[in-house]
Amino acid sequence: MKTFLTLVAILFQSISLRAQDANALLKSIDDNLMPESYEAYRKIINEEPNGSKREYRFYTIKKGHDKIALLYLAPASEKGRTTLRLGDNMWLYIPNVQKPVRITSLQSIVGGVFNNADIMQLEYSVEYDATFAEETSTEYLLDLKAKNKTVAYDRLKMWVTKERKNLRKIEAYSATGMLIKTLEFKQEKDFGNGLVRPSVTETYSPLYKGYRSFMIYESIKPRQFPDEVFTLNFMGRLGDLR
Repeated sequence: MKTFLTLVAILFQSISLRAQDANALLKSIDDNLMPESYEAYRKIINEEPNGSKREYRFYTIKKGHDKIALLYLAPASEKGRTTLRLGDNMWLYIPNVQKPVRITSLQSIVGGVFNNADIMQLEYSVEYDATFAEETSTEYLLDLKAKNKTVAYDRLKMWVTKERKNLRKIEAYSATGMLIKTLEFKQEKDFGNGLVRPSVTETYSPLYKGYRSFMIYESIKPRQFPDEVFTLNFMGRLGDLR
């Protein structure tokens, strides 16, 4: 009996260490995707089944683990709008309304397949706990479980390259196990300051057949910001930071 209990204890310790290793890898993935605080220029292209496209361009800033904001630069009809995320809370500011309104993670401020949680993604290690699912000679497959019910997706399957520990693909699932969307990470680019990561994210969904959306990073640069710029009162002045 003593030997059996010892083996059980060793097994549980091994599982615990494996979980710690998976979460440490997830934190490394976050670090390899973005500086902790940064500014970036990016665009989103929504493609419809008939081939028509609509493009948006943004200036994005982020600080720490729970603050991100973005400013619309194009198209002209959307220019000057801003969004702000503080933890699980999100707002949209429209210049001629001049009062921020609440938005949710599963809505989409630009239409297409990307939702607000995708566009204003914080850090995976903040929102998910990871475990190892599989491993090949070139990549890891992680299972990610949401830490609480406010997270946009209940579970993620995440494919990660071993060489750079960069994302290759994510499948996002609901609490019932339904596949909501797939995100593929492509075209690694050197953004400077030691940051080499995919510059293009393509997403598609079985719920929106024939629709695809692309998020393209043009530049990413470390930058520090005061907390003041991540407040409702500053949303109308986000353009002053450029």
